[in-house]
Amino acid sequence: MIPVQGFDGQVVAVLGLGRSGLSAARALVAGGAMPVVWDDNAEARARAEAEGFAVRELTRQGAFDDVASLIVSPGIPHLYPTPNPVVAAAWAAGVPVDNDIGLFFRSFSTRFDEYDSPPRVIAVTGSNGKSTTAALIHHLLTEAGRDAELAGNIGRGVLDIDMPGEGGAVVLELSSYQTDLARALTPDIAVFTNLSPDHLDRHAGMGGYFAAKRRLFAEGGPDRAVIGVDEDEGRYLANQMAMGPGDDRVIRVSAASKLTGPGWQVFARKGFLTEWRKGRQMAAIDLREIKGLPGAHNHQNACAAYAVCRAMGVAPKVIEKGLHSYPGLPHRSQVIAERNNILYVNDSKATNVDSALKALLAFDKIRWICGGLEKEGGLAALAPGLGHVAKAYVIGREAAGFAMQLPGIEAEICTTMERAVTAAMAEAQPGEVVLLAPATASFDQYDNFEQRGEDFAKTVRFALEKG
Repeated sequence: MIPVQGFDGQVVAVLGLGRSGLSAARALVAGGAMPVVWDDNAEARARAEAEGFAVRELTRQGAFDDVASLIVSPGIPHLYPTPNPVVAAAWAAGVPVDNDIGLFFRSFSTRFDEYDSPPRVIAVTGSNGKSTTAALIHHLLTEAGRDAELAGNIGRGVLDIDMPGEGGAVVLELSSYQTDLARALTPDIAVFTNLSPDHLDRHAGMGGYFAAKRRLFAEGGPDRAVIGVDEDEGRYLANQMAMGPGDDRVIRVSAASKLTGPGWQVFARKGFLTEWRKGRQMAAIDLREIKGLPGAHNHQNACAAYAVCRAMGVAPKVIEKGLHSYPGLPHRSQVIAERNNILYVNDSKATNVDSALKALLAFDKIRWICGGLEKEGGLAALAPGLGHVAKAYVIGREAAGFAMQLPGIEAEICTTMERAVTAAMAEAQPGEVVLLAPATASFDQYDNFEQRGEDFAKTVRFALEKG
């Protein structure tokens, strides 16, 4: 645990009692603060009371009279589309509003007196790939013998982690909700993967969404920035951070273009990762046979993780070895099984059209399991990937309507996961991939995308065991 510093003997309010809220409350106690907590959910309040926390309804008159700060969980709107009433009450009372990420950065750097080589904080943000990139950085550093912790929007709550040892690292995945509100953001290395429309209601449009991501690079400034430059926003950000053409504090990353010049670049083309620095090639890695990182989108993740590890002083050969042992994240291009030269891949996290398209482009011949609760905007953007599909097997309550939006490919209306997997496995040929990449939310049939992916994996494994 990282005890929160700066609130000894003071009352601090915590709004939202999920994982991050309870973690913050515990860390506040460890640092000598007196948290008062609130959640609209009665069961969440009861769990907090059972841990000994004082519950206070934060919308009542005078609730903030003795409060030094309000800590807000990431799922609670603090500005758009409308501020939560508790946040508005804190504003009216002049009480600073923060989150657990701000508390972490406020407290982490005060604990380095006993270190000769203090641990560094690596923070990863972006629209797509940030979970894979953060997990891959953590894996590569661990495989290189470094003491590393993984937290934030993935893994453990940021204040729940243990302090890494000498020369170690804390790797944080940070969502736009987290970067937007944190009052302190001072990573040693900051990573921007890419940008595509998401969470626009929470940020009043694309400009506000990018501004939330950009705060990771503006609030104090990282010592080194690793920036994906395959979109205009990334190119703009890299230009803003660099002091000149040869400034290698900025490492540009691309999976779409060959990058050269006097600075420091890492790019992937035709399945090969290349490190280019000071006008010459420094290293190259063949990514094509790394099963945990299929497709150009994962090659971008590999480039970003490689760049971070090089900035941490890890040798290219050590990184290459670690890439080959990376198992992939559950539900994100996760290889479930391989039998008779047929690959079974779970990408249940592909809950929107953009992420599903990336999954389709990662493989040549696909038996595609898709469908669910469709999001706004339709399926037209999937068109560039449909040429990779041998046949679609559509699940979900609205399977027929989904199938009608897939022109030019054969689509079988299966409705259930069991029927879809059974049909796809029966028809799959050697060299093909049975891929779950739904392009939709899961809530018509499942509680979440994890449950959907687990159903796919369980069904595939059961069928293979029977066969």
